[in-house]
Amino acid sequence: MISGAAVSASLAFLLIVSAGVSTAGADIYRYVDGDGVIHFSNVPADSRYRLYIRTTEKDPARYVRDYEDIIKRASDSFGVDRSLIKAVIKAESDFDHRAVSHKGAQGLMQLMPRTAELMEVEDPFDPEANVLGGTRYLGSLLERFNGDRRLALAAYNAGPERVAFYRDVPPFEETRIFVDRVLKYAGLYEADRSRSAIETVRE
Repeated sequence: MISGAAVSASLAFLLIVSAGVSTAGADIYRYVDGDGVIHFSNVPADSRYRLYIRTTEKDPARYVRDYEDIIKRASDSFGVDRSLIKAVIKAESDFDHRAVSHKGAQGLMQLMPRTAELMEVEDPFDPEANVLGGTRYLGSLLERFNGDRRLALAAYNAGPERVAFYRDVPPFEETRIFVDRVLKYAGLYEADRSRSAIETVRE
């Protein structure tokens, strides 16, 4: 049962996040008290607060430009389309290389510590190491699932074992939203790339 205080905390969290979207560096912190009530704040005055969401301080479009060369190198190295790599980064971290999820995923492509270790990524907050490691992992999933983007993305989010078990995108709302979001972003990046190519030919 969710207490009224917990609901209030959730509403407070939404207000903080809404305000933080337009405020650079408005990181969100939270802690759970002895009654199970969740507290959120962008000003962690209590020592019990722990970082929950790290927000970006730079325009994502600037990040795309900054990391273009890294993304191209990762694409060439592991045979993954650049638009798909960008889409995963956009969905996972919004191009913030310092991003940390509440589950512990880190960096641009939100690598979990175990995945980072398997992909030989020593510093997940290093943009180049993260993108190369994340793309290498995504490429292995595309290969495992015969190039099926939906299944590879579902495996990236929920784990390949779960995708293999269900033989489809697992029935988890978070995973399905992630897959749909990445594919939408990939389509937009592909369209933008095609438009840029056409304009270059015209010139």
